[in-house]
Amino acid sequence: MDCVDSTNALGEFLRARRELVRPEDAGIRSAGLRRVPGLRREEVATLAGISSDYYLRLEQGRDRNPSVQVLRALARVLRLDADATAYLIGLARPRPAAGAARPASRARASRQAERVPASVLQLMDGWANNPAYVQNKVSDLLAVNTLATALSPNYVPGVNLLRAAFLDPAERELRRDWEEATEEGVATLRTQVGPDIDDPRLVELVGELSVRSDRFRRLWARHDVQPKRGRISRLHHPQVGDLDLQSNKFVISGTDGLVLVVFHAEPGTRNAELLGILGSLAAPVDLADPARADQQRIDEP
Repeated sequence: MDCVDSTNALGEFLRARRELVRPEDAGIRSAGLRRVPGLRREEVATLAGISSDYYLRLEQGRDRNPSVQVLRALARVLRLDADATAYLIGLARPRPAAGAARPASRARASRQAERVPASVLQLMDGWANNPAYVQNKVSDLLAVNTLATALSPNYVPGVNLLRAAFLDPAERELRRDWEEATEEGVATLRTQVGPDIDDPRLVELVGELSVRSDRFRRLWARHDVQPKRGRISRLHHPQVGDLDLQSNKFVISGTDGLVLVVFHAEPGTRNAELLGILGSLAAPVDLADPARADQQRIDEP
C-alpha cells in the first residue's frame, strides 16, 4: 500500500507520473499489448536525453541529486505543468537525513507559527456576510467565524477538512462537486507539504485515509500537485438548498503556511440572497467566544 514514503519521494513521483502519460501523447506509436501503464522507463530516458541506467537509478532512489536541467527534461517528457515541475525540482533538493530528530526549538517555533494572529481573528469575526476559516498545511481547521459554521457542521476548529470530505457522509451530501473537491484537496495537500512528507501529522493523516478510503488512496498514488487556489464551491445546504460560493485563499504572513479562506457570493444574485438567509438562521451567539475558546485549546502546547 502506497502511503507516505519519505525515503524515495523523488523516485515515487517519477514512477507515478510516468504511468499517467499515454505513449501516443509522447509521440510513441504503440504496437501490440503493453504490459505497463503509461511510458516505459527506457522510453522516458530516451525522450529526456539521458541513459536508461541513470533514469533507473533515479526511480530506485540510488541517485538523488539530478541537475535542474535533467529534471526539466523529465518534466517535459512527463507533461508536467509549471507547478508540478517546481514540485519535482523541490523533491531533489538536499534534505535532512531520514529519522533525524527535529530540534526542540524548531518544534516550539512550529507550534507558535500555527497560532492564528489576533488581528486575523478580529477580521473574520467582523465579516457578517462572508464565511471564513483558517487552516494549516494539512487542512486542520484552526479558527472559523459563525457564518462558516452555518455552512457546514465540519467548519469548527480541530476538524481536518480532508478527513471530513472523504469519511463523513454528510459532508459528501453537502458538496455537489465532491469528486472535483476531493481531487483538488489531495493535489493541494501534496503541494502544501512539498518535500516534507515525513511530517508526523501528514503521515498520520495519509495513513488513516489510505486505509479507510479507496478514493483517497488512488488519488494520493497519482502524485498530482496543485497550489491552493480560489474556486467555486457548489453546495447543497439542507436549509437553503443549492448554493454556489466563490472562495478566495490568502496565505497569512508570519505563519508556517496558514491559509485564510473566505467565501462570498456575487452581489445581487440568488446565491447572495441565500447566503443572507443562512446568516439570519445562524444562532445569535457571541461571535468571538466559542471559536476563540477552541482556538486557545488548540494553541496550548
